[in-house]
Amino acid sequence: IPSVSNIVPESCLLIVVGLLVGGLIKGVGEKPPILKSNIFFLFLLPPIILDAGYFLPLRQFTENLGTILIFAVVGTLWNAFFLGGLMYAVCQLGGPGLNHIGLLANLLFGSIISAVDPVAVLAVFEEIHINELLHILVFGESLLNDAVTVVLYHLFEEFANFEQVTIIDIILGFLSFFVVSLGGVFVGVIYGVIAAFTSRFTSHIRVIEPLFVFLYSYMAYLSAELFHLSGIMALIASGVVMRPYVEANISHKSHTTIKYFLKMWSSVSETLIFIFLGVSTVAGHHYWNWTFVISTLLFCLIARVLGVLVLTWFINKFRIVKLTPKDQFIIAYGGLRGAIAFSLCYLLDYKHFGMRDMFLTAIITVIFFTVFVQGMTIRPLVDLLAVKKKQETKRSINEEIHTQFLDHLLTGIEDICGHYGHHHWKDKLNRFNKKYVKKCLIAGERSKEPQLIAFYHKMEMKQAIELVESGGIGKIPSAVSTVSIQNINPKTLPVERILPALSKDKEEEIRKILRNNLQKTRQRLRSYNRHTLVADPYEEAWNQMLLRRQKARQLEQKMNNYLTVPAHKLDSPTMSRARIGSDPLAYEPKADSENLPIITIDPASPQSPESMDLMNEEPKGCGGLPPSPEEDEEGLVMRVKEPSSPGTDDVFTPGTGDSPSNQRMLRCLSDPGPRPEPEEGEPFIPKGQ
Repeated sequence: IPSVSNIVPESCLLIVVGLLVGGLIKGVGEKPPILKSNIFFLFLLPPIILDAGYFLPLRQFTENLGTILIFAVVGTLWNAFFLGGLMYAVCQLGGPGLNHIGLLANLLFGSIISAVDPVAVLAVFEEIHINELLHILVFGESLLNDAVTVVLYHLFEEFANFEQVTIIDIILGFLSFFVVSLGGVFVGVIYGVIAAFTSRFTSHIRVIEPLFVFLYSYMAYLSAELFHLSGIMALIASGVVMRPYVEANISHKSHTTIKYFLKMWSSVSETLIFIFLGVSTVAGHHYWNWTFVISTLLFCLIARVLGVLVLTWFINKFRIVKLTPKDQFIIAYGGLRGAIAFSLCYLLDYKHFGMRDMFLTAIITVIFFTVFVQGMTIRPLVDLLAVKKKQETKRSINEEIHTQFLDHLLTGIEDICGHYGHHHWKDKLNRFNKKYVKKCLIAGERSKEPQLIAFYHKMEMKQAIELVESGGIGKIPSAVSTVSIQNINPKTLPVERILPALSKDKEEEIRKILRNNLQKTRQRLRSYNRHTLVADPYEEAWNQMLLRRQKARQLEQKMNNYLTVPAHKLDSPTMSRARIGSDPLAYEPKADSENLPIITIDPASPQSPESMDLMNEEPKGCGGLPPSPEEDEEGLVMRVKEPSSPGTDDVFTPGTGDSPSNQRMLRCLSDPGPRPEPEEGEPFIPKGQ
């Protein structure tokens, strides 16, 4: 029913189905099954995380890794301690039913419910098609905060059994965070490398290739959980590390199998998790306390909003692409809770935590509120705020080439500047990967010969074999290409060849080859340092020439601006000359009008008085010839300056008027002199003008 799924997210509908099924089982008189934590953590959660890790958009993830880590680590710690501290205060003020709950129990509760749930985020965010940046920020946070949640959960669980907690215990707990997170990543990397190495030798048994991907990933998760490390971090690391090498070794059919099996497996797990949440809500033991439940819900929302606002203010100081208020709202609103919190709470021991039922009730209330209320309203809010949606179309090869070109360009700029930034280290890693790692983990010639050339040889050979089988040519020399075959015997081919349409799989394979084998950056042979560069003997002369040209341009620009001031007053000589030239009958020329100068105009910029050739400005009567009556009437004669011959520099080449006296005249005439200050109350344009 598309109309329902457009309004209500799939996760909400599945919880409703679970509630109905649970109610039906209870109505019949049977005991409904409860989502046990072992089943959840060992069987239902790994497929969802492996699907997310294996197909993680690595470029967006690495570019925003700093932001994601700040939200995942600092944000989760803030939520846990803020919520735990306030809930302890509520318990102390809340009456006899809550007084017995201590500080450690509240901090444990805060650590359980503070983490954003990857399953709930995936279920909602994939339906609203939010843009890649917001999706990777919220989803990346939900993946990486697992390490913080695991550490805090086990820490407070252990501290609850201690009689006294010392400073050494707190320091060890802080260090255990690094052990849990980095240990999980290390385990994942090891299994990822083993999976990639194993796939080198599976070319003769293609059927079992997908099995190794699932097997080694699951072993990474179990190995991490065995030592209380972060299993989610191990799964993500193994998926990210193994994917490029495994896909280079396995066949295209195996790749398709892995893709669709993972999607199906994660979808089934997600469905079961939400249905079991609904069933467990009906089946479980609940203890409802209004004060505790409402306070939990309220403080969860406040902590999330405050955390996002403060952290984003700090992050935006370092980000090039700033997070806008709309982005901040979606990040805060997208902090959904889910089944991980429920399962962690279900694992608590009744002996040490007698208030477990009340914790479970509060957690289920928060899960239902975030999934139903926030999950249902986030789509209309995204439309209302006009938040950028995800680009549905696949990027073209042209876009990918330009993206890679810009990466190479930025790497070169960083090298020249001596700045070791993101692109520099990425380039170093790519070089190390190509030089050493690929030779060990990728089979055959694929690690040496560009895959595009190998694919071309393969297609050419296939075409030649098909041509031989069709009986066109008896024997073909091995060195002859397909083009030369067609030139030898063109009669064998039909007049109109219908090119076969490429299948989607073949097109995807070609696209992948092109993407992986675009032009790599050239190996840098010399290291340049701006302090050791040899001085250029001509550099000083060039600098002088550039400075003179720049001064000439500035002078011209200044005179252009000078022309934009309001018109001169009535008694200015320029206006008089202009009026005499335009209408000589209306204005009688002055007695000394025959001494008016001649001004020649440069055709390059006729509007600019700077370009007037003032060296030719001489009285007409001084040349030895009497002025003609036509010139007398015109008043001011303008002659076009002859353009300079090509190849000459108009700054360096001296003109006819470059004598010292003419240069002094130029300076005098180009300086307009001090302007009289207009008196107060005097209008800007005089009356009568």
